[in-house]
Amino acid sequence: MNVFDRLFENLSRGVAHRTSRRSALTRLGKLALGSAITLPVLPFDRTNAHAAGHGGGAKGSVQDDTACEYWRYCAIDGFLCTCCGGTINSCPPGTEASKVAWIGTCHNPKDGKDYLISYNDCCGGTPCGRCACNNNIGDKPGYRMGEHNDVNWCMAHTNSTSYHCTVVVSMGVAEAR
Repeated sequence: MNVFDRLFENLSRGVAHRTSRRSALTRLGKLALGSAITLPVLPFDRTNAHAAGHGGGAKGSVQDDTACEYWRYCAIDGFLCTCCGGTINSCPPGTEASKVAWIGTCHNPKDGKDYLISYNDCCGGTPCGRCACNNNIGDKPGYRMGEHNDVNWCMAHTNSTSYHCTVVVSMGVAEAR
C-alpha cells in the first residue's frame, strides 16, 4: 500500500509542478463548453413522450385527428384544437384564429398526395394544455418566419395575444416542382 501512496504522491506533485490553476481551469472550461455543444446534437428517443398523453399510444393512427401522428399534423407545434373544444379547422368557442399562420406540406398516406397545410393558432383564453404535439417535418429556422412553427402567432392578434390551441386548414394539393 505504501508503494501506491508514493506513486500517486509523486504523480500529483509532478502535475502540480507542470501546470497552474489557470491552465487547469481553462481545460475544465474547454471540456464543459465542448460537452455543452456536443450533447444537444446527440440523438434521443421521443417515443415515450408521444405515448404518454401527447396524443400517441393506441390512438396513433394516421387518420385520428386527436393524435399527433395524424398526417395533417406533420409541422404542428402546439395543442390540438380537436382536444380543446374545437374541430380540426375551427377554433373553440371564445377564441378566434390568428391573422397570420405558418405553412407546411404534409403527405397523405391514404391517397399518396402531398397537401399544403396552414396552421393557425386560436387566440384568447388560457392555453388548452391537452394533446400537445411538436412535429417539425419541414420546419425552417426562426428567420424564415412563414415556415417556422416556434412562434406565438397570436402576438399579431389585436384582441388577445394569449395562445389557446392550433387548427389545421388544408389549402389543397401541393404542386410538384
